[in-house]
Amino acid sequence: MAYKVPELFGSLVFNDEVMRERLPKDVYKSLHKTIEAGKDLDITVANSVAAAMKDWALEKGATHYTHWFQPMTGITAEKHDSFIAPTSDGRVIMEFSGKELIKGEPDASSFPSGGLRATFEARGYTAWDPTSYAFIKDGSLCIPCVFCSYGGEILDKKTPLLRSMEAVGEQALRVIKLFGNDGVRRVVTTVGPEQEYFLVDRKLWEQRKDLFFCGRTLFGARAPKGQEMDDHYFGAIKPRIAAYMKELDEELWKLGILSKTKHNEAAPAQHEMAPIFTTTNLAVDQNQLTMEVMKNVAHRHGLVCLLHEKPFQGVNGSGKHNNWSLCTDTGVNLLDPGKTPYENAQFLLFLTAVIKAVDEYQDLLRISVAGAGNDHRLGAHEAPPAIVSMFLGDELTAILDAIDSGTDYNGAKRVKMDIGVHVLPTFSKDTTDRNRTSPFAFTGNKFEFRMLGSSLSTAESNIVLNTIVAEALREFADELEGAENFGDALNALIRRTIREHKRIIFNGDGYADAWQEEAARRGLCNYRTTPDALPHFVDGKNLDLFKRHHVFTETEMYSRLEILLENYAKTLNIEGMTMAEMVRKDILPAVAEFTASLASTVTAKRAVMPALACTYETVLIERLSALTDMAYARLGVLEAALAAAPANMTTALTGAIYYRDNVLTAMQQLRIAVDEMETLTAAEYWPYPTYGDLMFRI
Repeated sequence: MAYKVPELFGSLVFNDEVMRERLPKDVYKSLHKTIEAGKDLDITVANSVAAAMKDWALEKGATHYTHWFQPMTGITAEKHDSFIAPTSDGRVIMEFSGKELIKGEPDASSFPSGGLRATFEARGYTAWDPTSYAFIKDGSLCIPCVFCSYGGEILDKKTPLLRSMEAVGEQALRVIKLFGNDGVRRVVTTVGPEQEYFLVDRKLWEQRKDLFFCGRTLFGARAPKGQEMDDHYFGAIKPRIAAYMKELDEELWKLGILSKTKHNEAAPAQHEMAPIFTTTNLAVDQNQLTMEVMKNVAHRHGLVCLLHEKPFQGVNGSGKHNNWSLCTDTGVNLLDPGKTPYENAQFLLFLTAVIKAVDEYQDLLRISVAGAGNDHRLGAHEAPPAIVSMFLGDELTAILDAIDSGTDYNGAKRVKMDIGVHVLPTFSKDTTDRNRTSPFAFTGNKFEFRMLGSSLSTAESNIVLNTIVAEALREFADELEGAENFGDALNALIRRTIREHKRIIFNGDGYADAWQEEAARRGLCNYRTTPDALPHFVDGKNLDLFKRHHVFTETEMYSRLEILLENYAKTLNIEGMTMAEMVRKDILPAVAEFTASLASTVTAKRAVMPALACTYETVLIERLSALTDMAYARLGVLEAALAAAPANMTTALTGAIYYRDNVLTAMQQLRIAVDEMETLTAAEYWPYPTYGDLMFRI
């Protein structure tokens, strides 16, 4: 089908262009004031918007509408209602009111709440977020919304994200006003989340209970070939995958998602899609849509899209690189170094604010990416370690060192680093993004947070990023607004901030054992697992931070902690139960059958020639029998650990720790035995597709 991308792009989105065309001028202006200033939406304006939105949706073939929201399940939710309304003569008309646009009332009883709601307070409310465009999906008008409980507590990921965006925008505006930027009215954060994923053949996927129930392989011996030849990364895309990627682009473009780059990733069957950055709220919504569309398009091509952080052991896991920056409504990127002293000083202040924020709240950044899946990924195969550090590149680090010490910067040109007086040396963007082991890297005019797992919502990390930078900027603004001499105070503030927080800057190998030791000497956090990290979410300084910026109440923070800990335990319970079923019902019987066939072969051979050694068969029988006994014993340990779990879940934290220390440990031990059995069992007897099948037969 021939088509023009500009005409296709955004064709299923009720975007600004559509609103400008379909709404009366006064309604359009009023709506924009609501979006930009956060004012309440007048019901007459809402009625006009709803009518235009309904007519547009009907023209696009929609018959229903839904409030599309993001509860604490990690995926989106939607309840669909049709536009039809009965008439007195038994016919129907298509109606959609401003009231229906603004507010919905889904039952909240089955969504995670962390104890925020009682059974008799099950009702929840959705409210339209006009800063994110409505769109058409599967014949329904989807209206992006926030979600709260009967008592008004937040139950979603969008509400705190919007609050955090307001917080950082407010504090950033205070700072840039000090530089005389009176024409700036708003500062927004922008995000471009690169999305990694695996594709496997659907027929093979259907034969793997672990992939079906858990999204990752719980067993699997390494294939003879993995990613060691580096031949898949940026390699020629197979025709079947190319067809998938083509349709994926088309579907994303229709939804206004700026899908820009596609390529093969490092591991076999692994790929990546990268969008152009946009406002954080839109970027988060669009990433949720992207993951859904990836799965749906894969189904149509006889494929399955795996978004688990570590679907295959021994090769790269999949992450999500969160490219984050701050921009003004006048088009200035506040993390662009610039070419004048004025721009340099402003850049350095915002840069040091981020350095301070990451150093003081490194625990929150680690918590924002915590989860059972990501625990398997962090620390190897191009995924950053669990220790949060910042990579700035040698040149920028040298510049900060010169500022700290008050000495000349010995770069291409010898300059005295007095902020606001001399121009920063121009440094190449190529020097800022070479370290793939860094969790948080400066990449020319933005920061790339690389710790996110591929299945995670980008909301959590951006809530944290926005809020911690808002706090650093608040402290900076408080100090500078009261200064007698702005230039002197600015110099002193930047120099002091660098000196106090440079421990977080590390440009070396994050995988090296020496870094683990060095990070400990620096006093950096090293929360290796989710149960190690999550309890610090409610540390006193973190409670104070989110309350100060009105992102979370203390009650909401404790509820989120409860939900995240429960999700961790539930994930491991599902994986443990799946593993036990696979071993007991499929793997042990298959290996026993193969061993019996070997024994029959020995018996048949010796019936003819009693002196035959039958070395191959007897050695294999002996080893497989030993492994079978080992696996059976370890299966018993796993099943006992699963059975004892309820008694050990006195709190959400004790439950998570129990699952990590007992269930996960038992699973790891059982896998060792089973994976060796796979290498020894004849292919015709092994009950599941192998790693070689899954990663190479596409």
